[in-house]
Amino acid sequence: MNTSHDSIETSMLRPAGLLLCLLLGSCAYPKNWQNATMPSNGPSPVLRALPVDGSGPLYNGAASMNVPTHATTLNDAARMLAGMDADGYDQLSGIRSSAAWQQHRQRLDVMWSTHENLHRGPIQSWAGSEIGDAQRASTLFYPFSGPDFLFASAFFPSAETYVLCGLEGADPMPQLGGLNSAEIENGLSRLRTTLSTSMQFSYFITTDMRKDLQATRFRGVLPVMMVFLARTGHTIDSVDTVRLDGGGNVTMAGSSGNTGLMIRARSGWGAQKRIFYFRQDLSNGGLSSSFLRFVQSFGRVPAFTKSASYLMHEGGFSKIRDFMLRNASVIVQDPSGIPYADFGRYGWDLSLYGNYQGTLEVFTGCQQPDLMQAYRNGRHPVKPLSFGIGYLFQPSNTSLMVARPR
Repeated sequence: MNTSHDSIETSMLRPAGLLLCLLLGSCAYPKNWQNATMPSNGPSPVLRALPVDGSGPLYNGAASMNVPTHATTLNDAARMLAGMDADGYDQLSGIRSSAAWQQHRQRLDVMWSTHENLHRGPIQSWAGSEIGDAQRASTLFYPFSGPDFLFASAFFPSAETYVLCGLEGADPMPQLGGLNSAEIENGLSRLRTTLSTSMQFSYFITTDMRKDLQATRFRGVLPVMMVFLARTGHTIDSVDTVRLDGGGNVTMAGSSGNTGLMIRARSGWGAQKRIFYFRQDLSNGGLSSSFLRFVQSFGRVPAFTKSASYLMHEGGFSKIRDFMLRNASVIVQDPSGIPYADFGRYGWDLSLYGNYQGTLEVFTGCQQPDLMQAYRNGRHPVKPLSFGIGYLFQPSNTSLMVARPR
């Protein structure tokens, strides 16, 4: 979401005294990644992609992100941020024994239980029934996502590669053992604030997220993504900084030239995952051709978007809108994504879900009377939804659109 809409997002959630605090191709690893050696004892190493000649790691940005260099330690850090006990030896027992972390765990347990009941469970049931064909794709493209692996994995749990992007940075992690009690308490508290809006309302408030995360030692998108991975049952194997060259190829990035992250993880049943996050301006003036080439390298894949500030309703975001309409195999979105009228112009078939009655008044000029009429006139199949999604987070007026090219 771009900064011009941040004030809209914030004001939208604060009427009537609403309390925000109650509320966030195949998996082809680079060549010879299997050559990573596994010691017979001690912590297992981060899975590294080795170059063909075996001379060293292809991706070595872990140092620039200050993340642990052993997979067991890295995953322990993710579980600590997620308010979860260690899976094995507790290497962060000092933090977990603090009153601040105990409170963090209790509150995140409640938030997660609420999220599973309101969103994750119903979404997974709906997606398995309605977009099973799209779920079989190996890659998901999720523009305007920010660090939202949470909903990407709910709608598309079987994807092997996720491509996320946003304007938020990928800042280094702190040395966890060097944090004092005040830094831990402040960091966990503000991290919870960011997580809570997504877990309960299904979207981030961009200005608040930036303010909360930049004001603590847990900065940028990485802590949020680590929490979502841990809470959804994933084990993180490695975190690396990456960038794209002019041809859209992923290359190594050290402390300079970092535009994104590549996280390797395994699902609860052992499936290998790659999650890419790129800091990418999607406006016409900021959208890079290398990023589009990277997305195209996966072929025609599903695209998912929600809570996108209606940016693709504006002329300044026509490139990413047209790119999705020309390249996606299926598009799953709420009404804040591509305008309803554009699907007809590009010859897409639509299925509608929920009960669209117009969007919030704060999004002046983004009402879609033609979409409201489409829900009433039987032009497209319409089915109910048992969950809310995006800005229209009440099930009674929420909307999802599933579009497929003819």
